[in-house]
Amino acid sequence: MNDKPFNWIPGLFLISYQVLLLLALPFYFYYATPSWGMMAISFVLLYITGLSITAGYHRLYAHRSYRTTQWVEAIILYFGSMAVQGSALRWAFDHRLHHAHVDTDNDPYSIKKGFWYAHFLWLLEKPRTIEEKVVSDLTRNKLVQFQHKHRKKLMLFTNLFSVSIVGLIFNDFIGAFFLAGLFRIFCLHHFTWFINSLAHTWGDKPFCQEQSAVNNYVIAFLTFGEGYHNYHHTFAQDYRNGIRWYHFDPTKWLIWTLHKTGLAYNLKRMDAYTIKKRLVLERKNLLLEKLCQLWYVKKDELEQKVNEISESLVTKIAKANELMEQYKVICQECTEKDLILEIRKELNSLKKSIKEDWRLWVKLSRNILRLKPLEV
Repeated sequence: MNDKPFNWIPGLFLISYQVLLLLALPFYFYYATPSWGMMAISFVLLYITGLSITAGYHRLYAHRSYRTTQWVEAIILYFGSMAVQGSALRWAFDHRLHHAHVDTDNDPYSIKKGFWYAHFLWLLEKPRTIEEKVVSDLTRNKLVQFQHKHRKKLMLFTNLFSVSIVGLIFNDFIGAFFLAGLFRIFCLHHFTWFINSLAHTWGDKPFCQEQSAVNNYVIAFLTFGEGYHNYHHTFAQDYRNGIRWYHFDPTKWLIWTLHKTGLAYNLKRMDAYTIKKRLVLERKNLLLEKLCQLWYVKKDELEQKVNEISESLVTKIAKANELMEQYKVICQECTEKDLILEIRKELNSLKKSIKEDWRLWVKLSRNILRLKPLEV
């Protein structure tokens, strides 16, 4: 930890509730057998409160990657309060600083200060004063301001009310206290903290080698889809973390569903060609570094191929983006149909060419990455 003052109230709470839970939970399971219904509703509450952080605090408020209705915001802020992670305003402020100063001393939870600091210990320090210029958009949001002003009361009310309802339904208040209450909060805290620690430690960096953020499919399962962190730090405003259909990202699916039902709009999404361009540039640097280690192969020939194919892809992708923008403008104006057909034909031809180059690029990358330096 740094030499900052200890954050007494939150610090003592975070330490004491975890100690209490770890000591008392074994006795609870020894003397009681929770019903399947109790365990199921506790899991549901874990997921709802988790998604309120990832879809709400993170992608809605911290990054403004989409917009939604006031009713949806109210629900997000209710379950966000229940998540016991402070207010949306404070959370978004810290997270915006994290992205602006990642891996530096100004990063509130920099992994450079150690795994456990990024995971948990930073919360024990006195927080920085919220600077309005960093969250000026959120200070104008009445719901966000209301939650921030009454954050402690709302945290207590939402948890006591929800846990009491669960206790009434199953006639098991002790089980509700431990499973729907403390154990849910414990899991949710550590799952969220994994994004600051594990997602900056364990995984690969296909989009940006310069930052500590990594992609990891396993972490995505524990963080409600936030495990594709290298992509997120590269394209932070995209409402998705997992960009492939098979990527586990329930937060993305929730936002998409809200959009389809008319409850979310202005979804921000990075286009596929810009993503490919970034992948090419990052992989090019990696391949050239790899070739420097391989003194026994024809490096000049391979380096030439890497440069030729990567430059061809980048040029064609830039041209495709330019044509797509031109196509959108002309289609909106509904003029010059012959020109529209011509651009569409050129764009289709360019897409096929990019696809062919991409196959060559993937094949070349795999062949180079398979090569290993000879042991002397």
